[in-house]
Parts: sequence; structure tokens; C-alpha cells
Amino acid sequence: MKRFLTNGEIPLLSIDLALTVLRIFAGLTMALTHGAAKLPPSEKFVTFLTEFGFPVPLVMAWSAGLSELVGGLLLAAGLFTRPAAFFLVFTMAIAAFVVHAADPFAKKELALVYLLIYTVFLITGSGKFSVDAALRKP
Repeated sequence: MKRFLTNGEIPLLSIDLALTVLRIFAGLTMALTHGAAKLPPSEKFVTFLTEFGFPVPLVMAWSAGLSELVGGLLLAAGLFTRPAAFFLVFTMAIAAFVVHAADPFAKKELALVYLLIYTVFLITGSGKFSVDAALRKP
């Protein structure tokens, strides 16, 4: 207990378990609350992207929705974690720094939190409890 309270070493299992819970939560919430709502892209969403000046707004709408839905599900499973995280980082960077650029911090905060979480998984990979880890075993 002293080790835990004084910021000492934590057993590796605890770190892997914490990363797994974060990965599953961040992947499923993105997929189910954001990605699923964007597919198929509504005319309103495509118009929104057109007004922002995105090139080929229909393609961008599908890209955002698929990145959030498929990327979120892959991240949750821990399958192709780094490629999924890459697309999610890219999507959240656009959300935070383009779509919400002029908005107050409170409006862009969620995109920034997701951006940070996905950046962690882009760097660390899926962790010990994932499909990626099972595929790496000989």
C-alpha cells in the first residue's frame, strides 16, 4: 500500500489492465456514440463539411464516420491498434483544430481528450491483453 501511495512501482499487470480498460472504453465510446451516428453520412453532415471548405465533402464524411466506427471497434479489440489509432488521431486533430478551432475550450475539450488517448495508443500499441498481442505469440 505504501508503494501505491508514494508513487512507487506498480506491477506490470496493473499497467496493462489499466491500458486495456482505457483502450476498450475509448474505442467503444467513439465507435458507438460518434462513428455509428455518422454512418451513412447525413445530408446535414455533408453540408456542414462543405461549409467548412473540406474538399470532396461526401468522401470526407464517409472517412470521418468510418475512422470513428471501424477505428474505434479495432481499437477496442486491440486489433491493428496503431493503424486504427493513427486514423483516430488524424480525425480528432481535425475535429479539435479545424472544426472547433474558433470554439471555446469547453467545446473542443472532448476532441482533445480523445486525441490524447489515441496518441498514447499510437505510441504504446495495444498492450498485453489484445488481439494484437495474441497474434504476436508464436
